[in-house]
Amino acid sequence: MNHSQTLIHIQGEVGKLETLYLPAQGMERGVAVVHHPNPTQGGTFTNKVIQTTAKVLSVMGFHCYLPNSRGTGNSEGVHDYGRGETTDCIAVIDYARAQHPNAAQFVLAGFSFGAYVSTFVAQQREPDLLLLIGTAVGLYEVPAPHVPNRHKTLVIHGADDEVVPLANPLKWCGEQNLPVIVLPESSHFFHGKLIQLRDTLNSFVPSLLER
Repeated sequence: MNHSQTLIHIQGEVGKLETLYLPAQGMERGVAVVHHPNPTQGGTFTNKVIQTTAKVLSVMGFHCYLPNSRGTGNSEGVHDYGRGETTDCIAVIDYARAQHPNAAQFVLAGFSFGAYVSTFVAQQREPDLLLLIGTAVGLYEVPAPHVPNRHKTLVIHGADDEVVPLANPLKWCGEQNLPVIVLPESSHFFHGKLIQLRDTLNSFVPSLLER
């Protein structure tokens, strides 16, 4: 855990969720909730992709909350394949926004399984920006719903993703006329490409938030 991050606990549907909090830097702009990849494959709130994402958003003035989903780390409950995780993520969002009433904007972000969960969460808590990285679509029995607002959605995927083939998000995004930013020569976990991911976020996130 980075020294600039604080570990807190937020009450979810079936128990407490351990959550990393990164305060906004400079003038606060909003709140961001960032969801990690599949915990059954080792995903936690220390994942480098969501850490990179949170640090970018923190610098932009967002208070960032990174929950460990149920059954992950010291979070209570058991893995629920996206259903309970959706409910828990909503609890984290409501808690986070209540802590910062003057931080108006809301970013919902997720990587891999976390992005899949975020597509469901966005149906109930529509964000000012929905940030989907390495989105795990076309893998699960329950398909990811279409985004509530494609003009407020940013999808980033690795060209050489070995977990979620690029064809999957291209098909899903094509169904809703949603563009995809593809990082060349990038694997699912963006090995060696985290700086490029950071720079891509810095290039596209501000303009989407101004829409």
